[in-house]
Amino acid sequence: MQNIVILAGNVGATPEARTTQGGTKITHFSLATSRPKRDSDGKVIKDRDGYRVEDTEWHRITCFNGVGKTVEEYVDKGMKVMVRGRIHYTSWTDQDDIKRYGTEIIADEVTFLTRARQASEQQQGERDLPIDDDIPF
Repeated sequence: MQNIVILAGNVGATPEARTTQGGTKITHFSLATSRPKRDSDGKVIKDRDGYRVEDTEWHRITCFNGVGKTVEEYVDKGMKVMVRGRIHYTSWTDQDDIKRYGTEIIADEVTFLTRARQASEQQQGERDLPIDDDIPF
């Protein structure tokens, strides 16, 4: 059996990175995925202006080492990315002795579906290449 998840969506905020005492780079970011909201008959619900109404879900993405470094350098809020990885469930007891639960996606790959931000001034001299903004979501 395998635990595999593939998500494509929009990055919710600039990724946050840290390094453990052991030298492991850990980068976190949030990813929003959306799907059309449907009525009890399965038809897509539309608002009064004719636009479809969507359900949005937020996912916590965790990247390690090389993937984490790349995400930290090039990913920014609003970018469209595809994440391939696995679901990881955690539990802990908080300071009030209450059992808490969490879910995150451990990313093996993060693919940029829109142009990545430039890492620093080192790339300022490079020409921008055209991108395809017609990626469906």
